[in-house]
Amino acid sequence: MIGTLVIIVLLVVLVPVSIIMTGLIFSGLLGSIIQKNVDAGNEGTELLELSKKDFLP
Repeated sequence: MIGTLVIIVLLVVLVPVSIIMTGLIFSGLLGSIIQKNVDAGNEGTELLELSKKDFLP
């Protein structure tokens, strides 16, 4: 009986957390890849300067 409860608790806690963490990692990777692509495409234009203006001190 205790083994069943342990498995249920692990499934309820571990599976959603692992799905959320996997999504977090993939969204971070995808965001950085897309940002590099967009920055390369807008190199030398006013758009690149405007996008980086808010992040520079």
